[in-house]
Amino acid sequence: MTNQIKKRLRIKKGLHNKWNFFMFGLLALIIYASLLSNVTPDTVDVGPYSISPRDIQSPITIEMKEETLKKQNDAADKVENIYSYDEDSPLKQAEKSNEIFKAIEKINEAESKNKKDKDPLTLDQKIDQIKGMVGNDQISPEAYTALFNASPSELRNGRDLASSVINDTLKNKIRVDQIEFFRDKAEDKIQQNSNFSSSLKNAVVELTRSNIISNFLLDVDKTKLAKQKAIDEAEPVEIKEGEIIVREGDVVTPEKFRQLKLVGLLDKEVAIYPYLGLLLFVLILVIGLYYFIKESLKATAPLQKKQMLLYVILITFSLIVMKLTSFIDKLEITGIFFVVPIAAGAMMIKMLLNEFTAILSSVLFAVCATLIFNEGSTGTFNFPLGIYVLLGCVAGIIYLGKRHLKSRILKAGVLVSFTNILSILIILLLQNGKYSPVQIGVEIGFGFLSGCLASVLALGLMPVFESWFGILSTTRLIELSNPNHPLLRKLLIEAPGTYHHSVMVANLSEAGCESIGANGLLARVGSYYHDLGKTKRPHFFIENQMNMENPHEKLTPQLSKTIIIAHPYDGAEMLKEYKLPGEIIDIAEQHHGTSLLQYFYHKAVELSDAEIQETDFRYPGPKAQSREAAVVGIADGVEAAVRSLSKPTPVKIEAIIRKIITERLEDGQFDECDLTFKELNTVAKTLSETLNGIFHSRIEYPEQQIKKKVDL
Repeated sequence: MTNQIKKRLRIKKGLHNKWNFFMFGLLALIIYASLLSNVTPDTVDVGPYSISPRDIQSPITIEMKEETLKKQNDAADKVENIYSYDEDSPLKQAEKSNEIFKAIEKINEAESKNKKDKDPLTLDQKIDQIKGMVGNDQISPEAYTALFNASPSELRNGRDLASSVINDTLKNKIRVDQIEFFRDKAEDKIQQNSNFSSSLKNAVVELTRSNIISNFLLDVDKTKLAKQKAIDEAEPVEIKEGEIIVREGDVVTPEKFRQLKLVGLLDKEVAIYPYLGLLLFVLILVIGLYYFIKESLKATAPLQKKQMLLYVILITFSLIVMKLTSFIDKLEITGIFFVVPIAAGAMMIKMLLNEFTAILSSVLFAVCATLIFNEGSTGTFNFPLGIYVLLGCVAGIIYLGKRHLKSRILKAGVLVSFTNILSILIILLLQNGKYSPVQIGVEIGFGFLSGCLASVLALGLMPVFESWFGILSTTRLIELSNPNHPLLRKLLIEAPGTYHHSVMVANLSEAGCESIGANGLLARVGSYYHDLGKTKRPHFFIENQMNMENPHEKLTPQLSKTIIIAHPYDGAEMLKEYKLPGEIIDIAEQHHGTSLLQYFYHKAVELSDAEIQETDFRYPGPKAQSREAAVVGIADGVEAAVRSLSKPTPVKIEAIIRKIITERLEDGQFDECDLTFKELNTVAKTLSETLNGIFHSRIEYPEQQIKKKVDL
């Protein structure tokens, strides 16, 4: 391939990529515009104590913080305080009582020992001394006086009695508000169980009462944790998405008005967040769509400019259909949105472009439908409707099959209807709602009508798009392959040999193209028409010269060359007259490329003494621009060459095929198409297998053997 050709291909690829970017950008704008109204925040014009004109639903889920805080405080208040019992309190408080008695005994003993040496201590000094020892300042001077004046035995008995009463009393769980009650009970015990003097008895009572304290205290930490747990477990007070705040005809109370304001239904300012969210949503959709289409079709047949334009138009058409149906939904007829005939868009994309793009587009339609039909749904997205759209579109694509006949479109529409009915039943059953038989019947009827409308739309619009864009769909190709087409009938009647040759080339080229992933049906139909130009002078071509003299023997090589070389271009003109697709015309015009008419060239060289230019005996081209045109050209040469063999064998057939491909390759006939060496080798093997099947050896039947003997 020359540098000039490579440069031209790079420029063409660059322009093609720019066009794709532009078209997908346009597609993003169209999708954004179609979904814009479905994300615009809803507002209501009501005031306090006004009458609600309709049921007003919350568009979002939002927490009512004041109510939540009140609920949490109520929950915390209901938690009772947690108290803890000090099990060591009886022993500790009894020990404190004993320490006072021990301290008094020590002071008395020390005083008796030092009585001769020192002056006796005053009562105040003794009290100060004992307070320094035990730190208890709750005992009155009178009680200390009685204790210091008691005998050692009286002190021991008072100590044991106080310790016993304190210990028994503090085994009870005593709250702060119960201290006096238990102190009084302790005092009664002492009064009933002692033979002391009244002053000593009062001192023991006073000492005992001071050591009876609260031992069942509030546990602040545990109580705080319990209250916090109650607060955490309190469910937040929320207005749920889709919840009806005010019903139609009800009075908008101040509380309801506050709730409407809280969910943003009274805001008059433009909220930018929904529009930014929609922008990100559309960008993700379109970028993902672009990437998958680009990667999946990279190795086969990328969408061309007119195909991209057609694709954008079909997507726009489908979005318009959904948008119009969403407006009909405002009639408030149950389930009327199920009538949307969106499967028509998916089926047309498959028939006019390819199946993979149609499946991806079905996903796009389903996602967009969740937003377009969100009116009256509890959320931003209506997922059940999205599932319904996806199943209907995919069903239409699958039911069309590989052969896109018009009868298949009608059949696919009916099958889409039944798929829609199943989808509706699935949705209704999963929602577990209470539906009346009438409601179910109406929704099922809309689902059935959707499939019928989809097939009618596809059937009616297909010819329009094919005509406007010159799209060579599978349906169109099948129609062109009909033997009753005027041009094929002309070929059969006026050049029957060429017709038979064309049918043979069609079989070979279709097999060859399908073996390398090219469009086999296009190659077959192109083969039917590739030699149509021979009908102008049919007898100048050997396959039509039956029982007649070859007219070329009376013509000069130059004149014969002119007649032969004219047939691709004569055929192209005839095809243009009948407005056949450009791909068919290209095959007719390019199947010989710029190859050399070797027979007449060599004949001219033999007959002329002057130098003969090889270029004068070459087809003017162009060379094959597509793989289909190249394979048709190979099949054309191979069929003619193999037919000339007297006894074709597999070895001879493969040798001829390899020879023809090699000559065309060395002659540069494949320089402007995308055929690779690997694909040429695959085509050679496929053509060899096909021709071996046609020219296989046959056994002789008895009748044939008898006839041979008779002839001998």
